[in-house]
Amino acid sequence: MTFLEYREQARTFESFPKDISVAYLLLGLGGEAGELQNKYKKILRDESGLLTEEAVLEMRKEIGDVLWYLDRLAESLGSSLEQEARHNIAKLTDRHRRGVISGSGDNR
Repeated sequence: MTFLEYREQARTFESFPKDISVAYLLLGLGGEAGELQNKYKKILRDESGLLTEEAVLEMRKEIGDVLWYLDRLAESLGSSLEQEARHNIAKLTDRHRRGVISGSGDNR
C-alpha cells in the first residue's frame, strides 16, 4: 500500500468537526503516541524489556493509530505523508553531508 492509497482509505474514517481539525488531530496524535509509550513502559516494568510477540503486536496497533493521525494532520496542513517523508530524507541527507546528524537543534 502506498501513502496515497492509505490516505484515500484513512480519510473515510474521519469523524471530527473540520473547524477544529488541527487541534483535534494534534491532541489525538499525542494521545496515541502516549499509548504506544505507555505500552512499552509497562513492558520495561513488568517484563524487564522483553518484547514478546504479543507485546509487539499491541505496539504495532498503536503505531497504526499514530499513522492515521499523522496522515490526517498532514492533509489538514496541506501536505501528505509522502511529501513529508521526502522532505525528511532531504533534511537528514543534508545534515549527514554536513556532519551534524547527531547534533541537537532543529535548524542545524
